[in-house]
Amino acid sequence: MRSPVLAACCLAFVSVAATQFATAQAAPPASSVPLAPKTDTPADPKKPISPPMKADVILPNATITIDYGAPSMRGRTIFGGLVPYGEVWRTGANAATTLRTSSALQIGDLNVPAGTYTLYSLPTADGWTLIVNKQTGQWGTVYDKAQDLGRVTMSTGSNAVPVETFLIDFEKTVGQNTELHLKWAGVDASVVVIAVK
Repeated sequence: MRSPVLAACCLAFVSVAATQFATAQAAPPASSVPLAPKTDTPADPKKPISPPMKADVILPNATITIDYGAPSMRGRTIFGGLVPYGEVWRTGANAATTLRTSSALQIGDLNVPAGTYTLYSLPTADGWTLIVNKQTGQWGTVYDKAQDLGRVTMSTGSNAVPVETFLIDFEKTVGQNTELHLKWAGVDASVVVIAVK
């Protein structure tokens, strides 16, 4: 007959071994345990150099939205330098600048049906032209002239203080009318936009 002390010791050993086995089974594999961040990795991800921006306006007959990348001057000469005169410009940075309108528009003297378009521009030393293009979804440097819906002459003015980061906005909005402005460095190029019934 076995000693009661020996039986109790065996029972305690089995119980401890079973508990350790269960704990080991429940522990997550080493690969799924989150690691401490590396000391050479910044806590916050770096902001993009040309962040995505949006300009929008709501008129009685149309909602207009423009999505674009906003580059900054960073000490550079912009027009006639970074952006050469006489060449089609993506009108922003990164992906193509996109215009969406829920209703037909008249941009300058150009009729623009409801839909989605890409905006390009053609800056020169003497003036600016806005290009409305039917191709969408492409990178900003991809331009197909055959896809142009049309071109519009813009009014050009100057900014009282140089604009560091490229800005597209809508100003002087009254009723169905608004003005689309492209502002960067010392240039403010604009065109009248009207929502068509």
